[in-house]
Amino acid sequence: MNIRVGQGFDVHPWSDDPGRRLLLGGIVLEGERGLAGHSDADVVAHAVTDALLGAAGLGDIGSHFSDTDSRWRGADSMTLLGHVVGLVQAGGWTVGNVDTTVILEAPKLAPHKAGMEKRLSEVVGAPVSVKAKRAEGLGALGRGEGVACFAVALLQR
Repeated sequence: MNIRVGQGFDVHPWSDDPGRRLLLGGIVLEGERGLAGHSDADVVAHAVTDALLGAAGLGDIGSHFSDTDSRWRGADSMTLLGHVVGLVQAGGWTVGNVDTTVILEAPKLAPHKAGMEKRLSEVVGAPVSVKAKRAEGLGALGRGEGVACFAVALLQR
């Protein structure tokens, strides 16, 4: 088969650490509360990473960068994503594109989407689109308890 598709998902709650930065798609959203996580908690980068790994048949983010491994504490998720892009390419695949949907009540992502798409596309080496949706008050995401992201990646030989 010359085309493969992978799906990724990630979710993180808001951090109680006032010094934690909010990173989404490799972009710092200044003045916003950060997300809790073992690495930098960039849910967009994590979902894209998982989508690429899944499409290439290389497992998931946890099998490569375990949250029980101190080497990955505070890790830059874009660096991890870049490593995975290298694994995908070593397997003979090229990334066709990646599409993401970020689910959050706030902050608004519209002012940051172009920067996120540019940064993600640079690391992935292919177009990455970012969309934002609200959970409309439903469930934990709708109550504003954190941020989630879905991603779909297309690989081709």
